[in-house]
Amino acid sequence: MTDIRLTLNNGTTIPALGLGTWQSPKGEVAAAVEYALTQTGIRHIDAAYVYQNEQEVGEGIKKAIESGKVTREEIFVTTKVFPSYHTRVAESLDKSLKNLGLDYVDLLLIHWPVGFNPNGNHELFPRLEDGTTIDLDPSFDVVKTWKQFEAVYKTGKTKAIGVSNFSIAILEDLLPHVEVVPAVDQIESHPFLAQPELVAFAKSKGILIEAYSPLGSTGGPLLKLPEIVKIAEKHNASPASVLISWHLKEGRIVLPKSVTPARISSNTIVVSLDKDDLEVLDSLHKTHKPIRNIKPAWGANRLKFPDWTE
Repeated sequence: MTDIRLTLNNGTTIPALGLGTWQSPKGEVAAAVEYALTQTGIRHIDAAYVYQNEQEVGEGIKKAIESGKVTREEIFVTTKVFPSYHTRVAESLDKSLKNLGLDYVDLLLIHWPVGFNPNGNHELFPRLEDGTTIDLDPSFDVVKTWKQFEAVYKTGKTKAIGVSNFSIAILEDLLPHVEVVPAVDQIESHPFLAQPELVAFAKSKGILIEAYSPLGSTGGPLLKLPEIVKIAEKHNASPASVLISWHLKEGRIVLPKSVTPARISSNTIVVSLDKDDLEVLDSLHKTHKPIRNIKPAWGANRLKFPDWTE
């Protein structure tokens, strides 16, 4: 188990290993959260309003606290504001707090740097008349949204604020105008999408990287990659542990997701990767075509990722 904690740019500490809850099914996620908090050393739960399972995440947190094995102060909880709430950040946060049964979260993120029509025909995914095209809000301004984040930060309802799925270009658009520098940028990150330029840029600005989809998204396609399997065999460890440990070794926060108790536990096993292992893992993005698994329909031209073609 790892008890590694990193320090955010506002002095708050964050557990480097968390439990992701995206796509965690209703009826299972509460038990998964409770198990992670009471049966393993995990103290970081990553949630989001759009996941539509925050109530169960909150139930898991409540049961864990009631067990006496963990206190609220020991748990780091993240939630996110979805694009349809880009003009209503405080409202989104209040809804998440109610769902989670909490007075505050530890980290609040802009989920995506894009805005949807806040008065559209669906709370989360408003669409145009064709029924498929997302109803984007042309007035979206990342700086205006961030100013709302700075305002809720001052209320104490969130202990830190950050961003998610931000490219270098969008960070460059935002940073000259901030009072509070984002604490993190949560991005898809694995050896096929290492994004070293973005990682280096974020580090230069005091922004920590949080890695989601560390196993290569649903099904863990990287778990069978020969180079990773070889490293796992060398250390008598699982390929998943190798991938998770890679992020931890290089100072990134990592958010594997699972609702299976055995897998949640095994994901906490840290491998002592050596220099040769890190060189192999760091170079995979050079020898394999970059793979971005999370590519929502609202467009590369707005998200400004250089390797993303629609």
